[in-house]
Amino acid sequence: MGNPFGAVGPSSSCAAQAAQIQYYFSSQSWIEGAALEQLKAVAALPGVSSVAAFPDLHPGKYGPTGIAVLSERLHPQLIGNDIGCGMSLFALDMPLRKLKVDRAVERMGEIEAQDCFDPQAVLSASGLAPDLFPAALGTIGGGNHFCELQAVEQVFDAGNAKAVDRRGLYLLVHSGSRGLGARVFGEVAHQAAIATGLDPASEAGKAWLGQHDICVAWASLNRGMIAARAASALRCEAKLVVDVPHNLARRRRGGFVHHKGSAAVEARSIAPIAGSRASLSYVVEALDGTGPSLGGISHGAGRKYDRATMHGRVGRNRSEREALLRNVWGGQLICGDRDLVIEEAATAYKDAGQVVRDLTDAGLVLPLAAMKPLVTYKKATDDSVDRTRAKPGHAYRSERVRERGGRHERG
Repeated sequence: MGNPFGAVGPSSSCAAQAAQIQYYFSSQSWIEGAALEQLKAVAALPGVSSVAAFPDLHPGKYGPTGIAVLSERLHPQLIGNDIGCGMSLFALDMPLRKLKVDRAVERMGEIEAQDCFDPQAVLSASGLAPDLFPAALGTIGGGNHFCELQAVEQVFDAGNAKAVDRRGLYLLVHSGSRGLGARVFGEVAHQAAIATGLDPASEAGKAWLGQHDICVAWASLNRGMIAARAASALRCEAKLVVDVPHNLARRRRGGFVHHKGSAAVEARSIAPIAGSRASLSYVVEALDGTGPSLGGISHGAGRKYDRATMHGRVGRNRSEREALLRNVWGGQLICGDRDLVIEEAATAYKDAGQVVRDLTDAGLVLPLAAMKPLVTYKKATDDSVDRTRAKPGHAYRSERVRERGGRHERG
């Protein structure tokens, strides 16, 4: 269903709600009723004083995704198990004019096979324990995570868009803390106190915060190592432009802001807002209006349809599934999981352009550039694939993957 709020920008919640809700989306945005009900439940949690809801709002397991929540108590369930998940944008020293998409597809299909760093040494150098999930470092995971090669499609304001080069190539990496975050959340999820929140000064609160901070650092490092592997595969170098987490708790006046699927930004910083693998992503500048929005903006388009529903909407035959592997810019998808190809189809997501328009009209962001997807790596095939049969430009086609039971984890 659509949302009942006509005006863009913050509007106060009704008096019956325990906390103030600020709505940063217009009537043009697709918002499910279930997400709005979850939003009300979040606003009624103990210690919550303010909630911001963004245009990518959609239902989640423990509460909606696309929110920022200020609370004097800690609510680990609002952040979930992928603590520290975020988006990192990297500039490559390879110019767009030298890119051959088919060759890039072949090379990026080998991202996670790149032996270009020592995980334990990298962890130690970053101040993390060398035995902290070293085998998972530099891996993307499943669900909506990806590593995408992008180019600039449009610059909106040449004077302000200093963060991007029209002639350059970029990597947008979306991943999180993998099994580490899942373990940390699992240790606290069973506690009875989680329903009312944790006192930050309590032993349980301090313990979760400490592990949370480690997860955030690990996830950021993981995105960097994914980019290092992608750059190694492409025979170039990657330089970080910006790293923006969207699943974390940040200490702020009045308590902690819990970000669930909302990019944690500061005024005048830049941030990526992801579309889908067949639609534009955006680079924006956060404005002073992000103060009232609890330092949050959308991190992406947000889901329009859940995963189960997508299996009845697209990919009903081989030709439809083949079409999902390409986009209108000549871009290609690398994904060895046929179910994931269907569940992550572009039509599963909202219009990222509308998300950015809502954020712009609400005074939260200034759009800098639109980015087109050229190669999207989600998950390479398993060893059952006969790679010698792959046609040029069609490496790792999902049709060649052995059928698997069950669903893929979200990473």
